[in-house]
Amino acid sequence: MAVCCDLEVDVNGEETFMVDTKIIASYCGRLSKLFGKPTGSGRNLKVIFNDFPGGAESFELMSRFCYNNGRTAITPSNISFLHSAAQFMEMNNSVSGTHNLLEETGKSLEEMNYWTWSELLIATKKCQDLLPFPNSTGILEKFVDSLIGRITTSGEPSPCPSTSSPDSSGVRLSCDTRSTESLKNSFSRATWWFEDLLVLSTNLVGMVFKSMVSQKFDHVIISRFLFYYQKSKCYTGTSDEKREVVETVIDMLYILDWNSVSFKSLFGILRVALNCNIRKCSRTKLESMIGSQMDQATLDNLLIPSPYGMNYLYNVNLVLRFLKAFLHGGISQVFPIQLRKVASLMDFYIAEVSPDPCLKPSKFLALAMALPDSARESYDGIYRATDMYLEVHTGLSKEEKMKICCALNYEKLSAEACIHLSQNKNFPSKCAVQALMSQQVKLKSLLKATGKTKCYIDSSSGVSETSKQSVLYAGKLDLPTDNDKLRAHLQGMQWRVTELERVCLKMQAPMTKIMKSRVSNHRTSRSLPKLCS
Repeated sequence: MAVCCDLEVDVNGEETFMVDTKIIASYCGRLSKLFGKPTGSGRNLKVIFNDFPGGAESFELMSRFCYNNGRTAITPSNISFLHSAAQFMEMNNSVSGTHNLLEETGKSLEEMNYWTWSELLIATKKCQDLLPFPNSTGILEKFVDSLIGRITTSGEPSPCPSTSSPDSSGVRLSCDTRSTESLKNSFSRATWWFEDLLVLSTNLVGMVFKSMVSQKFDHVIISRFLFYYQKSKCYTGTSDEKREVVETVIDMLYILDWNSVSFKSLFGILRVALNCNIRKCSRTKLESMIGSQMDQATLDNLLIPSPYGMNYLYNVNLVLRFLKAFLHGGISQVFPIQLRKVASLMDFYIAEVSPDPCLKPSKFLALAMALPDSARESYDGIYRATDMYLEVHTGLSKEEKMKICCALNYEKLSAEACIHLSQNKNFPSKCAVQALMSQQVKLKSLLKATGKTKCYIDSSSGVSETSKQSVLYAGKLDLPTDNDKLRAHLQGMQWRVTELERVCLKMQAPMTKIMKSRVSNHRTSRSLPKLCS
């Protein structure tokens, strides 16, 4: 049969094909409708396709089917292109009669369950080139569903999916703890597919992720795969590829149960994200996930260098955003033990960043006051950090120093810290007075407590010890000369405590005798019989 190449086809601007209009139109309903019956004018025609699925490779496969009298080898590597091209060119029975590419590819897709894992993976990988074009998601969804089905049936999910943290390895995947080998085998059964899916693009991984979530797949396994995918792709990718992968992984992790996401891995992806300039919405999601588990953080996690171009050493703003996310639901939503752990961590962090000469007073104050007062039982850590900050930043005015000292709760300072503060030249004199006043209040409350124990002999020794401790603290106070009035008050209180101790000691011996005589009389009266008149 003579072949006349009278039709020029431009496929997506990639390549131009010269084909026989009669041969192609006999199988393609789209071209048959476009040209109708051939006129025989001998004039060359041209068709431009801007959205042909699969591009030039797909059009070439379709053309071979037409030139080979409606026959071609359909394999997992080309079925996605052939099926999408057949849909696009309307290659159905109404045109070709007996030879129908759309029907033949459909029959091959029905045999998908008999494909090997490798064949299914190849077909899925090839299909990712069709994603930008319409009518291609249907076949792709079939491949993805088949992939998830294979993973589910061969992975043998753990019968106890929520018994440990996501940072554990094999324990999370199996209840059988008889040997390390059994845990390794359980872990490998659940994660054997990680390496194979690295060939998929981020768009395809997104489809796989959505299918897993909809099918109630274990969130810990999903998060592990996402972290594995991100590390592998970012190891050799360009900056743009890294940014796309990181943003995609963060968006998917955000949908999962955050308790199933490894906190350590979140900080790993954070280090990459800080260098990729990711979108603000993805950055906010990552910070929210980290902040919600702030009680699991360590000091090394928080000591993140400041962004390029910033003068200060550490990224203080990032830590402040973590704390904001930690308290996002309100203090009532945070367990007290979590709050205390975060407060202790922040005391160490503030002490670490306070010597930075470029740290602004506003930032230091924001760190010190980020948590509520109830988070700390003692403010000695904040005092030491404040002392270091004032030691380094000697150029601050009195007003600035007073603002910084607003972060201190003097009532929660120990006696040693108050004494040290009263002698500390770095602090304004008003702060020293406030510290001493808080100690005065403590001594007054102690006097009231000891006064109530006069009538209780059993607790008199305890009063004596407490009084001695109070006298010791008062004796240690070395007040500045401009606080003579306060010194006199404290000395007077010391004298009263000493006198009270002497009175208690004098009363102890006679009161003991009286109590013994009363007890003996009480026992005697109970032993005598009741007399009748």
